[in-house]
Amino acid sequence: MDANDGFRELDRQDCLRLLATVPVGRIVYTCQALPAVLPVNFCLDRDGAVLMRTSASSELVGAIDGALVAFEADAIDVTACSGWSVVVMGAAAVVTDPVEHLRLLRTGPRSWAPAPQEVFVRIAPELVTGRDLVGGRSLYGVHFPL
Repeated sequence: MDANDGFRELDRQDCLRLLATVPVGRIVYTCQALPAVLPVNFCLDRDGAVLMRTSASSELVGAIDGALVAFEADAIDVTACSGWSVVVMGAAAVVTDPVEHLRLLRTGPRSWAPAPQEVFVRIAPELVTGRDLVGGRSLYGVHFPL
């Protein structure tokens, strides 16, 4: 990365800390051989895994269960021209263990669109990357330090 491009690489710990501060991210997966992106609410589990809760019969579950996916979340301050972005890549899997499912009913994310039968999907944090904008620019090219 060019030291002058205005971005700073984040380590894994900083990435997970920032992810825990926002409620919505985007799941990136393959649907009929094409890339698909869907906004979802989520939370992080104890091991840094991304957890989502959705309808058991959703097309999303069928597309991502057992697949390698990416998950992205960010926070952007348009006025200050600053922000951060974190990407988690790993295998997605429906949580099938009944004990784990019960635990997640208490501690996992709440569904924003409840369904009669819901499942939890876990994304293993196999690769976690992120960066933040350490110096913003206005629309007119004037640099504003953070």
